Amino acid sequence: MDNLQFFNVINDELRSSTTTERVTDPRTEEPLWPWPVASTQDFEDAVAAAQHAFNSGWGRSTVSERQEKLKQLAEVLRTHADELTTILMRESGKSRILAGIDVAASVDQCLYYARPESALRDEVQSDDERGKVVATHIPLGVVAAICPWNFPLILANMKVVSALVTGNCVIVKPSPFTPYAVTKWIELSRGIFPPGVLQVVNGGADVGAAMTEHPGIAKISFTGTIATGKRVMAACARTLKKVTLELAGNDACVVCEDVDLDRVVPAVASGGFFNAGQVCVASKRIYVHEKIYDQFLARLAREVQDRYAIQDDPNAPSVFGPLDNRPQYESVKRLIEDCKAKGYEVITGGETQGVRPKGFWLPPTIVAKPPEDSELVQEEQFGPVLPVLTWSDEDDVIRRSNLANAGLGASVYSSDLERAERIARRLEAGSVWINQPERPNYAAFFGGIKDSGFGGEMGRQGLLSYSYTKCLHFPKAA
Repeated sequence: MDNLQFFNVINDELRSSTTTERVTDPRTEEPLWPWPVASTQDFEDAVAAAQHAFNSGWGRSTVSERQEKLKQLAEVLRTHADELTTILMRESGKSRILAGIDVAASVDQCLYYARPESALRDEVQSDDERGKVVATHIPLGVVAAICPWNFPLILANMKVVSALVTGNCVIVKPSPFTPYAVTKWIELSRGIFPPGVLQVVNGGADVGAAMTEHPGIAKISFTGTIATGKRVMAACARTLKKVTLELAGNDACVVCEDVDLDRVVPAVASGGFFNAGQVCVASKRIYVHEKIYDQFLARLAREVQDRYAIQDDPNAPSVFGPLDNRPQYESVKRLIEDCKAKGYEVITGGETQGVRPKGFWLPPTIVAKPPEDSELVQEEQFGPVLPVLTWSDEDDVIRRSNLANAGLGASVYSSDLERAERIARRLEAGSVWINQPERPNYAAFFGGIKDSGFGGEMGRQGLLSYSYTKCLHFPKAA
């Protein structure tokens, strides 16, 4: 693995670069392999190749032809699972279990969209004495996928397969914090599609900005922060691109007083500390009914200490790891230090110095009843520090839950399913999980509301954002 090489893939050609950068292993702080920074010419060539591939046949391919290609894409992932898993472990700091989940979920997602029933279908919209109207779905052209670092492969795959199955070409820009697995996957997939259909260009914010401004790109799919998402949307407006934004999710978790703590405490812990809280829809704020608060808090602390302790061995059976990169590590560390400086009650964790000799490690940290207006409550932490607050009035907890930046996901726990559903319907989030931790489903539309996003992905509805809808109007037969 020490001698791995990485290339931008443009028109199925491997391109190196005179400019390279390296990622730091989050567990060891050791520098990893050089990765090639795409030049302006590389990017322009990728757009031209994608446009040529689209216009020369891929844009007219059938759904069944494209789905057969997705099966081949899944087979590449499956065949090279060990290699990709190991790369993911090094670049993201994930345990073998977590990295394996990233690869396996990408395989499953390819195969889900390869099923005939998962594709967009023509729909009869009207059929009466005046005639028949059929809605059909045609591809946009070239899609640019600007991808995040927390689950590099599955979150890139989500954009890639959505673009491909709808007949688009796609240019992928991995996060510069986790470029390796995505880049290697696309390299290994050469030959499945016509040249120019699936490409990867590496770089930083300048490459992403070029994508948003290029008139030859029809759509941007972006996952990242609210601030960057707003800049992406503004740039896309200048060329009237379609845009999908998955942004911050300061997700609320509401726990009612009638729950079974033996079942709910582990579920809430998983919602908050899976992948060290670096999940778009992780529980970021826990609201526990005051009647069970003390008991719940004590049990949650024990659960976290037992099941989410730091494991130095990446092969240990753990779903907790370091922060992915130094900027995020410093951000979460500052947040924990701020909580301690302001005298908030830290129930478990809280150490920020000397946690390990090397690596971006912070222990799972629980903060009891921080002020509602504190930064820990009001802003998405995206790391292993969790505020646990109380509530007694249903209207009040719903109001507190419904922050502008909390529109991506939420969860509700109650033994009374009617009550849980009532609360879930009032939570202003694109997805709400009832009596389970937050885990997206390939078949379900996934998108944020308010400041948490624009549009969405997954499910048949998600595919609509990768397509134009065209209506065919037929006269009524005489």
